[in-house]
Amino acid sequence: MENYSELKTSIANWMDRADLNSVIPDFIRLTEAKFNRTLRLRSMEKKYHATTVGGQSNYNLPAGYIQMREFRLNTTPTRSLQYITPEIYESWNFVGSGMPKWYTVIANELRLGRTPDGEYDMEMLFWQRIPNLSDTNTTNWLLSTAPDMYLYGSLMQAEAFIENDKRIPLWKQGFEEAMETLRLQDEKDRHSGSTLIIRS
Repeated sequence: MENYSELKTSIANWMDRADLNSVIPDFIRLTEAKFNRTLRLRSMEKKYHATTVGGQSNYNLPAGYIQMREFRLNTTPTRSLQYITPEIYESWNFVGSGMPKWYTVIANELRLGRTPDGEYDMEMLFWQRIPNLSDTNTTNWLLSTAPDMYLYGSLMQAEAFIENDKRIPLWKQGFEEAMETLRLQDEKDRHSGSTLIIRS
């Protein structure tokens, strides 16, 4: 399975059903939603740079943002910003401006505290949503890397749809094993080629 069309064909073949073609895209989309809720892989990490504006504390999140991994200002030396909850952010009632030290996420906005007093280069390392497959976006890195995850996840959704509950555990096991294998491989890739050093 190298593309969206081949994936849909494989799902239909494995189900041995010719009457599910119109809903197979739904099975795939539900599986992708689960990927984005549970996976946090190196391939999902993206860097984003933006410049603060003096007097402005609210900024749009990068496209496809799921969760922050690291957020810093590229000052000399660099300064990592500390996450605080929206409730704490609101209760602190920041007064005045200066170099930001904290941030939070409210709705689709990033909010800095304190309000920047000028221009600072913000660098975010964040997890980005896996691009959904479609007739126009026919492949992505995850389908190329782990087509079994797409297949088993979609079959799990399909069995639930046709109320064939006995088959769900089979596909769930295959799906979870594929997910765990991918996570372990990602963990090995992060630490391969060098010895871990513990700093005191």
